[in-house]
Amino acid sequence: MENLKSSACALQAADAVALDRSRREADAAAGIKPEKQGQGVGRQIALARRESPHRAGRLLGMSRTLVNEMPHTFAALQTGELNEWRATILVKETACLSLEDRAAVDASVAGDPATLEGVGNKELTARAQQAAYALDPHAQVKRAAKAETERYVSCRPAPDTMTWVSALLPVKAGVAVHAALTREADSLRARGDQRSRGQIMADTLVERVTGKTAAQPANYEIQLVMTDRTLLQGATEPAHLTGYGIVPAQYARNLLRGTNTTTSSQDPPPADAGAPVIGGPGTGSAAPPLAMQDTAPPRPLISPAPENPPAAPQEANRPDLPDTDFKVWVRRLFTAPGTGQLVGMDSRARLMPAGLRRFIQARDAICRTPWCDAPIRHFDHIIAFNDGGETSAANGEGYCENCNLTKEANGWQAREIPADRHTVEITTPTGHTYTSTAPALPGTPPGQSEAASKAAGMPAW
Repeated sequence: MENLKSSACALQAADAVALDRSRREADAAAGIKPEKQGQGVGRQIALARRESPHRAGRLLGMSRTLVNEMPHTFAALQTGELNEWRATILVKETACLSLEDRAAVDASVAGDPATLEGVGNKELTARAQQAAYALDPHAQVKRAAKAETERYVSCRPAPDTMTWVSALLPVKAGVAVHAALTREADSLRARGDQRSRGQIMADTLVERVTGKTAAQPANYEIQLVMTDRTLLQGATEPAHLTGYGIVPAQYARNLLRGTNTTTSSQDPPPADAGAPVIGGPGTGSAAPPLAMQDTAPPRPLISPAPENPPAAPQEANRPDLPDTDFKVWVRRLFTAPGTGQLVGMDSRARLMPAGLRRFIQARDAICRTPWCDAPIRHFDHIIAFNDGGETSAANGEGYCENCNLTKEANGWQAREIPADRHTVEITTPTGHTYTSTAPALPGTPPGQSEAASKAAGMPAW
């Protein structure tokens, strides 16, 4: 079965190269500029393989190299001597070489399939590096210099309301950062700090990057969406935190109050018999309590307000509030019962206004291209403005930068189709169709339909 999987990967690589070639020929025949020919092929492969566009782009690049430049590695993939990842290793380690040198490394490392038996990933990497360095040592130096320009920091969700913050750094900087954190942890542990070594290193990293301790508020804005029941009635429906995903209801309430999300497991009793007080992390010099006393329809979703909201009423010395400075703004977002569809907004402007962008951000959460989990960077029209598309919530979508640029390539089409929640049908240049449905917001079962909600006796307003 492993051999079969590898053979299928080789076939996919060959088909990807054939698709790329045919699209480039079609674009050339249509008079498209050479630098734009083949644009969007990676996104088509992403949809077909149910992968993110970023990963599909890397798979397409690997496929071109394997099929056109590394016949021995490609043959080993076809027979199952190498799997897709191990073939990728050889492609990556020869990326800095000329075509002739890459072919030489291909022949020396993968020319004899028997030499690949029992070879682990690290040994395979070492073989490729040694062969590449022997042929062109200067290329390895240039590769290291180029790698330093690709340093970055990323953040991705981890289980249990945690996150992984990763940094790709030059080796000297990475070693220095780790050494500094290690020294601080060893020093504090020696002085009797009860935290574990890993906890001290993590807390020190936060303090040195933000200039504040983990218990102090930082200067940032978060977008936390929850139902009125979760916020005001202690319900267990989870909330959605932009940039992370689903978080437990109690965690969201603790976050709003500014209490310790890792230790508080129950709501404290209200300060009085009136409406509950809401607080949260942010900036400011006093704690502004906000009371929800609105009589509007009972299904609002809550998220922070604009960047410069009006000042909230101030009230100091409240014993029921945590001992920290914070500000919270509440914005009501109304959804249709059962379907979770947000209320639409229209605008005559060509560019999406700030309110509409916030609306689409709350509705879409991440890039709407299927299988792309990238954060939203662009807000654009489904049907282009120049083609008569309206600047509205129905005709707007959130995209990552790559997907928004790719959809402008020749042959791509999109249209909104009727559904319980905002749904778009995407058609690729090859005629394949895919649908993208806005994720279910808190309080809406993902599979719930409008008909099901009516059958359950839910109000339809």
